[in-house]
Amino acid sequence: MKVLIDPHTLQRALERGASEEEIRQVIFKGKAQEAKYGRFGKSMTFGFNRDRNGKYYKQKKVVVYYVQEIENLVTVTVYVFYGTWEE
Repeated sequence: MKVLIDPHTLQRALERGASEEEIRQVIFKGKAQEAKYGRFGKSMTFGFNRDRNGKYYKQKKVVVYYVQEIENLVTVTVYVFYGTWEE
């Protein structure tokens, strides 16, 4: 199945601190996340170990919501959270 990353989704993801490659990793390897309105969600935690907006964070969690079409997965939105998670 082909992953189509909506340009607006990618722009917002980059602003929030997630890359296109991270989005793809989450979709293919991430943990299922609850979603609404016929959408699917997956999340994955990445090492971060640096400052963001003046505060140090050990990890970041990327959550991707998408819809499944006949031959494609199309991203709807991407959220990025910073902190520390036990996985």
